[in-house]
Amino acid sequence: MVMEKLILTSLLFSFGFCQFDPHFFGNRSAFVHLFEWKWLDVADECERFLQHKGYGGVQISPPNENLVIENRPWWERYQPVSYILKTRSGDEDDFKAMTRRCNNVGVRIYVDAVINHMSASDGTGTAGSKADYKNKIFPAVPYSKSDFHDNCAVSNYQDIGNVRNCQLVGLSDLDHSKEYVRQKISEYMNHLIDLGVAGFRVDAAKHMWPEDLKKIVSKLKNLNTKYGFAANSKPFVFQEVIDLGNERVIPDYVEIGAVTEFKYSNSISNVFQGNDKLTYLDSWGPTWDFLSNGVAVVFVDNHDTQREEGKLTYKKSKQYKMANAFMLAHPYGVPKVMSSFDFNERNQGPPQDGSGNLVSPQINTDATCGNGYICEHRWRQIYNLVEFRMVAKGTPVTNWWSNGDQQIAFCRGNRGFVAFTNWGDLKQRLQTCVSPGTYCDVISGGVRDGSCTGKSIVVDGDGMANISLESNEYDGVLAIHINSKL
Repeated sequence: MVMEKLILTSLLFSFGFCQFDPHFFGNRSAFVHLFEWKWLDVADECERFLQHKGYGGVQISPPNENLVIENRPWWERYQPVSYILKTRSGDEDDFKAMTRRCNNVGVRIYVDAVINHMSASDGTGTAGSKADYKNKIFPAVPYSKSDFHDNCAVSNYQDIGNVRNCQLVGLSDLDHSKEYVRQKISEYMNHLIDLGVAGFRVDAAKHMWPEDLKKIVSKLKNLNTKYGFAANSKPFVFQEVIDLGNERVIPDYVEIGAVTEFKYSNSISNVFQGNDKLTYLDSWGPTWDFLSNGVAVVFVDNHDTQREEGKLTYKKSKQYKMANAFMLAHPYGVPKVMSSFDFNERNQGPPQDGSGNLVSPQINTDATCGNGYICEHRWRQIYNLVEFRMVAKGTPVTNWWSNGDQQIAFCRGNRGFVAFTNWGDLKQRLQTCVSPGTYCDVISGGVRDGSCTGKSIVVDGDGMANISLESNEYDGVLAIHINSKL
């Protein structure tokens, strides 16, 4: 395992086309997935909220034409019909307005690129194009039968050929060994680069042969300098590779770009739901069999996992906020915050009107969302930790403390301090590592007009402070940093 980690790390420096830079503006270091938002709503959110709270980017839903499916489930966006930029989120003009407005305020756009497959049934797409699934004809690209693998179902995840050459849940599996297929995909992605995107999440990357995906990525243009990117910048590429440790396929992808670390999501969900101890988080990172730090995109949940039984989501809000706070306070990985819509059954689609059009999030007077959107990224306990991460950037975890069970605390250099309890009252005098003074806890509130709207923490001359977190409090985490000092 140690040798594998060294190999992964060395790959970061061995391939000139590696795409590991998210191109965050300034000191920003986290991004948000605004799942199923309209493009102009994303632009509004970049301007009114994200830029002010330190979010560095937005993962958007797939922008290319998808099949229109009865009852409009969330997964219809993952049923491509063509690469025309027209969906329920908007058309190409809306898309260009979004990238322009978001880049203007230092918030990058990452496209969810569905390039492994086309749709799993016949029908009409959101731009009016036809999908002939039975005959594997998608005329708006165009693709024909020769551009796809033969029919077979993905059924054995220990058989790499089966995983990469067969149909995932019936979706028409593109044959990326064909130069024509690679060219059509790269044309689509390069068009998006021309329109100002900063990078791509590659959906279902595990179901593509790495050597084919590498060739596609090698065809990508440098980012468009008209949108504020430095000359010769490569797009950020992070790949969906679901591997919980029993497949060992991740090394095949790390030379192409970053990888979404699903073992991280699984482990942090277990810990903060009480199935493991907080004290064990002292070794959090690659020693938990995670990817090397420079490779991993990390998350508590995403649009897929939040629909799985037993996963930690917004529905268990106290523990969920704690898990996100830990993710953002700890320096490992590039963190992605999930921003959901409310759902009560697995297939339920996003908020929509009677005609199937997406409904915009309502922004309430307390800055939370309505109209069926959860907007976890607007929860104080999350967005204030995005700022914490910015303030603490470049500093290590120091002065780790635990009670040997479900209570922990640590510093980030001399810039910030956090404490957690997942069981019992925490009442300890602890080293905070910050200079003497009074600090506002950014979990229970913040700084306003020279005073704290939540808890205040008095730090003595030696950096010590009395830290109190009771088990029945609304939040199980407390955090201060140098910018929350009165």
